[in-house]
Amino acid sequence: MDYILSKYCPRIEFDSYEDFYENFRINVPEAFNFGFDVVDEWARVEPDKRALLWCNDAGEERTFTFTDISRLSNKAANAFAKLGVGKGDVVMCILRRRWEYWVVAAALCKLGATVIPASLQLTRKDIAYRANSAGVKALVCVNDAYVCGEAEAARADAPSIEHTIVAAGKRGGWLNFDELIEPESEVFERPTGEAGVTSKDIMLIYFTSGTTGNPKAVCHNFAHPLGHIITAKYWQQVRENKLHMSVTDSGWAKFGWGKIYGQWIAGATIFCYDMDKFVPTKLLQKIQDYELTTFCAPPTMYRFMLQEDVSAYDLSSVENFATAGEPLNAEVTIQWERLTGKKIREGFGQTEGPVLLATFPWVEPRPGSMGKPSPLLNIKLLDDDGVPVEDGEEGAICVTGLKEAYPPGLFVGYYRDEEHTREAVGGAYYNLHDMAWRDSDGYCFFVGRNDDVIKCSGYRIGPFEVESALVAHPAVVECAVTAAPDPIRGKVVKATVVLAKGYEPTEELTRELQNHVKHTTAPYKYPRIVEYVDELPKTIGGKIKRKLIRQTDGIKE
Repeated sequence: MDYILSKYCPRIEFDSYEDFYENFRINVPEAFNFGFDVVDEWARVEPDKRALLWCNDAGEERTFTFTDISRLSNKAANAFAKLGVGKGDVVMCILRRRWEYWVVAAALCKLGATVIPASLQLTRKDIAYRANSAGVKALVCVNDAYVCGEAEAARADAPSIEHTIVAAGKRGGWLNFDELIEPESEVFERPTGEAGVTSKDIMLIYFTSGTTGNPKAVCHNFAHPLGHIITAKYWQQVRENKLHMSVTDSGWAKFGWGKIYGQWIAGATIFCYDMDKFVPTKLLQKIQDYELTTFCAPPTMYRFMLQEDVSAYDLSSVENFATAGEPLNAEVTIQWERLTGKKIREGFGQTEGPVLLATFPWVEPRPGSMGKPSPLLNIKLLDDDGVPVEDGEEGAICVTGLKEAYPPGLFVGYYRDEEHTREAVGGAYYNLHDMAWRDSDGYCFFVGRNDDVIKCSGYRIGPFEVESALVAHPAVVECAVTAAPDPIRGKVVKATVVLAKGYEPTEELTRELQNHVKHTTAPYKYPRIVEYVDELPKTIGGKIKRKLIRQTDGIKE
């Protein structure tokens, strides 16, 4: 039990949150390589250990042991090497939730190459921008007409791309992944000397959603997977040899959080449902039929599942429900516990790191709270002068102590951008620019992005508190609270609302929602404007574009 974990964590079991926070440690080797030190090591000590159970809406299902992933990734590494991909080269993958992603990611690790996971919603311009920013040498894409078409068009604008490889089918002008790796050797020796990697080399680049300008290329080094031990073992609470599901596709940091690194280090089996489209009832059916042990999904998915008859499904196998990606409204976790008997444990973080705050095993979930700080990251709430705030006061969430001990899992900078890297992590702390406050018990509560906080008639209003009040009303599925211009007050609170089934937008409903907010939170925070929409504008990563709503309403940033 915990064979891999014990190699890197001097202690695995803890008596309390305080014990965990003070005494948890991760030993980072000089040359950690996830492909060899996790995938191949599990294959060596437990050849039949399940790594991945994959299925899709077409009825296909495949199970992969760590031996399978080791063998296939060795073949892929040999194939990539023949294409000229080696240490330091960059490969972009647009593979949705295809099983090939796990093979390619392990293979590129073994080569010392850098992977860029990317969303299948990227356009020609998006792909070319990423390719030119990072010098992408090869593209590996799922066989999807839109994805491949945009990638083909992007090649005209991105001369660094030398190879295009397609998985799950054949396409003219593309190398086929299966045919490419089939003749290769199942043996790939660990590179040594200059060809080998250190834990400080760049393993992974995520591009941010780009809501405030061009996307930034967030760099993680080869030690990054070790940081996700906290994410998987102590927040999602994955169990060795048990099925864990995180709902995300391979293009997002949430995939790294929940579908590969920490989970495999902890010896869990990844369950992947490669859904064509999110259908709440289908997802509930999968949880029931496969008897998942741990489960993680964004709050929006929980909200939409709650629009269905959750009690009709047997979810009793799930020992731990978790969520991240957007703040979790208190009403959602209250309803979920009423229907399933289990609370949802929230985790908070960014593309730039592992889970930073969470409701860990010794922390009783508190509705509306994202939990308590992770160990190693020295999370503090700081004011504009970098001074810690008191309980009850708002402050910026910051990772401190970077000069003393740089935490494994935290990003190491922006690719080829020394200026922004220096601004972000070149000092004593990294400021996430997310605002929160802490209660007297140490629980932290999200307020909003610094630029999302509404300043109205002398008050500072956090959008999340108003959104939480609104979604507590049965008519509201989800909403976004922003500032809107007002000739007298300058700015007022506006709510953009998606209604639940069976509700229609009326003046009477608007007054009802406004009064509901007045009785749920401070009356001055109620939305003076309520707009009803079919869906909220979101980034391709699924986050609400509050800035776009503000700009549409004429608020100048």
